[in-house]
Amino acid sequence: MQRLIDNWVYGGFLAAILILGLFAAIGGDWSAALWLVAIQLPIYMIHQYEEHDADKFRIFVNQLVGHGRDVLTPKAVFMINIPGVWGVNLAAIALAHLVNMGFGLIAIWLTLLNGIIHVAQGVALRRYNPGLVTAVCLFLPAGIFGIWGLHAAGHGSAPWQALGLGVALTIHLAIIAHVRGRMKKLDAR
Repeated sequence: MQRLIDNWVYGGFLAAILILGLFAAIGGDWSAALWLVAIQLPIYMIHQYEEHDADKFRIFVNQLVGHGRDVLTPKAVFMINIPGVWGVNLAAIALAHLVNMGFGLIAIWLTLLNGIIHVAQGVALRRYNPGLVTAVCLFLPAGIFGIWGLHAAGHGSAPWQALGLGVALTIHLAIIAHVRGRMKKLDAR
């Protein structure tokens, strides 16, 4: 299991390419709205490669926030990204396809909010942060176009937007709470 925890990002990048190929093969009958939802997962996986290759993001957070302490562990990064990103995207895609397209806004807002956070952090720190390039080049356009596309298709009402943004905020706030809790635990030692 430790090898998966340590190396998930490389399989994820390759899986993103595979998923894009599969979508091209099986997605011919999909609505434009479903495409806008489904594309969020492989886009996120490509972003994760920039962000987590060579453990860049974890090291960045541990230096910036933890002042060299291990406030973000490899296991936490794995749990955030596999169930927290891949799992949430999978659930949002499935629910959008099978129940109501509005559920797809969860995947779209997760992407867009993460992109906004990367840009805000880059501006605030006046420097690059791991994942910034793909956040600007992929996340912002995919998120904005996704929200616009679902709204234009009649699936972007305020309650669905609130659900999507609320889930995305909850996930990001849970990450912050985890890091703060870890900092308190390390401070108590």
